[in-house]
Amino acid sequence: MVDEEGAPKFPGFPFEPYSIQIDFMNSLYQSLNQGGVSMLESPTGTGKTMSVICSALQWVLDRRLQEEAVCDENPGGGSGGGGGGVGSDEEPDWMRDFVVNKVENNKKKEKRGSVWGKSHNSKKSTEIRKDFMVMGGGEEKGCESMQTKIDAVDGIDKEFLLEEYESEDEGGPGSVISKRKTVKTSFSSSSEDESSEEEEEEKKLKVYFCSRTHSQLSQFIKELRRTVFAKEMKVVSLGSRKNLCINEEVVALGSSTRINERCLELQKKKKNGATKVKNLKVGAGIRRRKATSGCPMLTKHRVQQEFRNEVFQQRPLDIEDLANLGRTMGTCPYYGSRSMVRRADLVVLPYQSLLSKSSRDALGLNLKSNIVIIDEAHNLADSLIDMYDSKITFSQLETVHNHLEQYFGRFRNLLGPTNRRYIQTLMVLTQAFLRVLLDDKDGNLIDSCCDLAQASSIASDFTMAINDFLFEQNIDNINLVKLLKYIKESNIMHKVSGYGEKLATLEKIPAHHKIREHAEEGSCLSAFQALANILLSLTNNDGDGRIIISRSRLTSLKKQGGYIKYVMLSGEKIFSEIVDEAHAVVLVGGTLRPIEETRERLFPWLPPNQLHFFSCGHIVPPDSIMPIALARGPTGRTFNFSFSSRSSPDMIRELGLLLCNLVTVVPEGIVVFFPSFDYENSVYEHWESSGILERITKRKRVFREPRNNMDVESVLKEYKDTIYTLSSTNSEVNQASYSGAILLAVVGAKLSEGINLSDGMGRCVVMVGLPYASPSDIELLERIKHIDRFQNLKLENSSVSTSYDLYSKHVEGGFDILRSCTHRGKEYYENLCMKAVNQSIGRAIRHINDYAAILLVDTRYASDSSKRSLAHPVTKLPEWIKDRLVSSINYGEVHRSLHQFFKLKKTCSL
Repeated sequence: MVDEEGAPKFPGFPFEPYSIQIDFMNSLYQSLNQGGVSMLESPTGTGKTMSVICSALQWVLDRRLQEEAVCDENPGGGSGGGGGGVGSDEEPDWMRDFVVNKVENNKKKEKRGSVWGKSHNSKKSTEIRKDFMVMGGGEEKGCESMQTKIDAVDGIDKEFLLEEYESEDEGGPGSVISKRKTVKTSFSSSSEDESSEEEEEEKKLKVYFCSRTHSQLSQFIKELRRTVFAKEMKVVSLGSRKNLCINEEVVALGSSTRINERCLELQKKKKNGATKVKNLKVGAGIRRRKATSGCPMLTKHRVQQEFRNEVFQQRPLDIEDLANLGRTMGTCPYYGSRSMVRRADLVVLPYQSLLSKSSRDALGLNLKSNIVIIDEAHNLADSLIDMYDSKITFSQLETVHNHLEQYFGRFRNLLGPTNRRYIQTLMVLTQAFLRVLLDDKDGNLIDSCCDLAQASSIASDFTMAINDFLFEQNIDNINLVKLLKYIKESNIMHKVSGYGEKLATLEKIPAHHKIREHAEEGSCLSAFQALANILLSLTNNDGDGRIIISRSRLTSLKKQGGYIKYVMLSGEKIFSEIVDEAHAVVLVGGTLRPIEETRERLFPWLPPNQLHFFSCGHIVPPDSIMPIALARGPTGRTFNFSFSSRSSPDMIRELGLLLCNLVTVVPEGIVVFFPSFDYENSVYEHWESSGILERITKRKRVFREPRNNMDVESVLKEYKDTIYTLSSTNSEVNQASYSGAILLAVVGAKLSEGINLSDGMGRCVVMVGLPYASPSDIELLERIKHIDRFQNLKLENSSVSTSYDLYSKHVEGGFDILRSCTHRGKEYYENLCMKAVNQSIGRAIRHINDYAAILLVDTRYASDSSKRSLAHPVTKLPEWIKDRLVSSINYGEVHRSLHQFFKLKKTCSL
């Protein structure tokens, strides 16, 4: 809505907005008008979510009104809307035909297998040869003898036999193209239920809103319900199977991997059952017997339609609401919500579903000319490339290789030449990968002139480029694109794993026993999927990522360990696919700076003057926060929590004495953030043995963040209940003996992001040191080197192949690399640290009437401002904190300031 002066109006805002909220909404509205990429920064606690909702959805309504007006002026005109189809191989039968017209189906057939088949390295320096490598296997003697052999297979094994495979580009002139039968997976019984839906066109100007966690998405839905858009917009939330599955048998499997596998397995069984039923003649007609296999939550198609209608009729539902509705109606909320995407105005979904191309294809997300809003975008570049990492362990390779050998041994003489060739190639690949991880000279990772034992003592991890890896393993002549297409289309994963499970059952061995010896890595199916993911990674551009080879021996079990992992280093190509399709991409967050790093890593092609950036201050008054950089403790000892000195007993004791003093002056809740779980545990044990913990607990109850995310909610609830129970008690005895609680948390863990520690839950936030990432992290070092464009860092050992970088996993080695980097690499390392700091301390101030003290405990925060360089940590703090920051080297002054601050706030609140 636009006023007479042309400025947008936001009548959907449920209360009188603050000036910074109006500025934010105007900026977002302008960003959507101009399209392209925008970055909007608004501190946590400033009503950012509500501002996003009321601005973006108002823009959609305004634009639709404009388009309707144009259509009224030009009757008969129209445009073909682009629609992303629904119909991945992992969808149930009724959904494959849901709102998919014949034109879309034809397009899908032309692009079939594109998820696996697309090569990202068509221009790589050494292309994979088009001619597929033939690995042994003789020609068939004749079709008749082959059919005779197949017919001789017993009924149990016949279900595991692969259909004869020949892709469109396989074979020579005159070959039969695509001998496999196309599986038509639709139920006639559902046609009348879905006929009305097939006419539904995809909504134009759709908004996709994504965030990192389900809790953040639930908060978004909660805010949306407070606006008029809750009734005007059709909203659907998308989640994972683990969060939405209501089949108790499947949910009981626990892990996401097993739940996904079982769900897809049930869909496969349903499809197979539908194609194998016999036609039963009834009079002059023919009817088909319905398949009885599959998930019982997907058999009632009419109920699925009722579920969709119910979701749109109710107020916007979050993931938990969808799951509850599905249970009540007895139908699958996971597939039910997916089928609603086309009709929705607003789609709320997690990062993975939107940023991963395979997920977008599977969900049928059409970004063309639509709006994409990415919340919590402070670490978007790293989150994006993490999604494209892939990893396979030694035990998974063993599992796949053994199952392939068993399968090939059983069906070798019954398979066509193409199936034989591809299976043998898969065995060649798994053997090559296994040799890489074996701690012997067959690993072929070290030059023959270098003694392997010596090399192992030098380094346990290797990294190399994709092309070097392919050449070294002598697998560069395998056409991975065609192999991946075969894996996708032939159903070999399910055939091989199914046959392996059958053998294990006959031998009375648990199907997953072998895998469970190796840390519960999943079934053969998940191991096969891990192999496919690695193979897909190897089709990327040579410079887009690195291969990590990590060798380790599980001495207690005398089993070989280790893994091969592909780490994606460049996200610009991935992100460009989203930017190119969408009308506008908006990155939103509380701390998005430095924006130049984000621009260079995600959209370097975009000139800085074409990037729309907006930042606003905080809504809280300046006197509601007290940020202090504390250099010394109560006894005068300097706080230095750098890696080399933080484990000093004196340093840990000084920190404990600081807490002993804080509990006497800070009311209600104190949250202390540590750099890592290990360090928090070390500090806690020291305080416990030295008696400091006992002194602290005389005034406040101590809680610790659990490592298991599943336990965080219960700990947080108990912490909150403790604080507010004591706050509501006015007895002098209680005030004197017990005055709140302390929560020991960890930077980068659950409590440091997306958690609300408002009011009494976070009256004081203590940041212990600077939480720099471990410099021994091989993936981090590769990322830093890539950003730094560091090309020639090699171990100075002439006997080691120059194709490899060797890592010792020691911290000092990592520091050597960091010292060797130029400004770009060091800047990235520092930015990672300060983004984590900003996220953690931002948990406390959540609304305009909130107040808190923020203590940055380390001498590195408190250096003289006149001596600060661009790399100084204080320069990377949010403006609303940096402008109020006071540096202090005298704890006595800090204690008095804190006492005055909380005394004044208590008086004002009365």
